[in-house]
Amino acid sequence: MEPNPQKSAKVFKALCDEKRLMILELLRSGEKCACVLIDRMEIGQSALSYHMKILCESGIVDSRQEGKWTHYKISEQGSSQAMLLLKAITTPDSETADNNPNR
Repeated sequence: MEPNPQKSAKVFKALCDEKRLMILELLRSGEKCACVLIDRMEIGQSALSYHMKILCESGIVDSRQEGKWTHYKISEQGSSQAMLLLKAITTPDSETADNNPNR
């Protein structure tokens, strides 16, 4: 997997905020309605929308509409891609490592 700087930035932006990490922790137990997240997080609807937009754009969270409420869940594919991305950008390139005289 070749890291894409724009995609990488979206994924790491999603993971670098305490509130978004709290949201992900709540979503670990399954899909949640926005109303539940608002209540549990004790934040307003606009603040939740802001954080969910970032999480959804990163691909880590999926959403679906049901009536007036949006429901969110962790995306299996998105979370797998985020893990692969982290591994790809933190694993030394074997060619570079083999040719590095300081190794």
